[in-house]
Amino acid sequence: MDESGGSGQPRSGTDEATERHEGPQASTGPAADAPRPGPESPEDPTGPKPTEPGGSTETPRPAEGTEPATRPSDESPATPRPSDEPPATPRPSDEPPAHPDPTDDTPSHFGAPSDPETTGSARTFAKSGSGKGRPPRREKGPGGGLLMGRPFGVPVYVAPSWFLVAALITWVFGGQLDRVLPELGALRYLVSLFFAVAFYASVLVHELAHTVAALRFGLPVRRIQLQFFGGVSEIEKESETPGREFVLAFVGPLLSLVLSGVFYLAMQTVEPGTVPGVLLGGLMISNLIVAVFNLLPGLPLDGGRMLRAVVWKITGKPMSGTIAAAWVGRALAVSVLIGLPLLTQSGALGDASEDIGGMDTVMDALLAAILAAIIWTGAGNSLRMARLREHLPELRARALTRRAVPVETSTPLSEALRRANDAGARALVVVDADGQPLSLVREAAIVGVPEHRRPWVAVSGLAQDLTDGMRVSAELAGEDLLDALRANPATEYLVVEESGEIYGVLSAADVERAFVKAMARPS
Repeated sequence: MDESGGSGQPRSGTDEATERHEGPQASTGPAADAPRPGPESPEDPTGPKPTEPGGSTETPRPAEGTEPATRPSDESPATPRPSDEPPATPRPSDEPPAHPDPTDDTPSHFGAPSDPETTGSARTFAKSGSGKGRPPRREKGPGGGLLMGRPFGVPVYVAPSWFLVAALITWVFGGQLDRVLPELGALRYLVSLFFAVAFYASVLVHELAHTVAALRFGLPVRRIQLQFFGGVSEIEKESETPGREFVLAFVGPLLSLVLSGVFYLAMQTVEPGTVPGVLLGGLMISNLIVAVFNLLPGLPLDGGRMLRAVVWKITGKPMSGTIAAAWVGRALAVSVLIGLPLLTQSGALGDASEDIGGMDTVMDALLAAILAAIIWTGAGNSLRMARLREHLPELRARALTRRAVPVETSTPLSEALRRANDAGARALVVVDADGQPLSLVREAAIVGVPEHRRPWVAVSGLAQDLTDGMRVSAELAGEDLLDALRANPATEYLVVEESGEIYGVLSAADVERAFVKAMARPS
């Protein structure tokens, strides 16, 4: 199938500072680096300088020379660095935090990081105009190659690497035709090209079998891609039962076996030693090889998924099935790397060893190395994806949301920060006179405003206008939450209850850090 940093955990109920955290950047946008704060000045009536939990990629950066941080605390930030884009990967907290009382005597400063296991976000009393705040459906990403069609509504792409393989098949099969049908001359390469196209059409049928089964089980399929050494159906969700997993994996090799039988029967109706006879014979053998190879019991092959389903059924744990099938896949990769050249040299796969030249030996070794690398890498990716899916339920919007306070557009920044610190909040939501949310104040923009100017700066000038995609439901969790964030990249989101009441503000940096923490825990 397919293929940051940041900071800010759910707000704290104390003034305790946490240590600095920096993360790598991911493909959907750079995450903000977290600075180490300095001590808070006792004369500061507005509390510490907040840092940026989010902001859209379309919003301007803070004032020149000041870079916002994503982990403010009770202390003043020292040379923080901002990010106007959300991190790509999130992480969850251990337990859904309870909502502390806003009137608690120990304030939680605006923007201060906290322990997610002991604190959480409290709802505000403004209302959201977006109803339940359900995120829009994620759009399909662009395909990697040439779009060939949309059978069953699933886009089929041909990757650029396919043309390289088609040229290689044309050259190799053309050499075979020169020995079998020498009278063809240069036309043998045209026949060989037809064979290459027909062979990949058979691979497409193999992948369509997986796709139809997935759609039958209600699993979304992102795309089918024909590429180097075959094809892949990108199914976006796991099967719910081991039985469905087994069927989903088995239908591909089964259809390849059926195609091999069909080509064999068709071969009986034509004269041997003719162009149709040679083409049908080649397609029969190639589909048989595809079926047998994919039935090998190791991930990422179909046989590996079948083995995973069997172990899953026996143990009741899908992760146990993935681990077993992945390690068998790695053993299979080593076997292919060593065994394929030896079998070719021994003549077990066709030619006797004395007929094999030096270039053939090198080509066999190269082919074995490529196949082994694909299998080994696919097995490792399967393990990583299984761990990711295992920890996804730990991502809960409600547990990661920061407390927010509503402020009107004309409210001075200093007054808004005072209210936030008094309420133990870490986010500001700009509302209209009726309490309807209009925008989210970006912490990066706040950091860019010197303290002596904050009483004369209105919060509306530092806010990012809300879009429909920036409103998410407090009930979102796991893959649904990640789908909502990926569909509408931003660094902050307004979290709302089913009733439309504002619950708080979700920072993409918080989600990223929670995800990394969850992935670091053993399965």
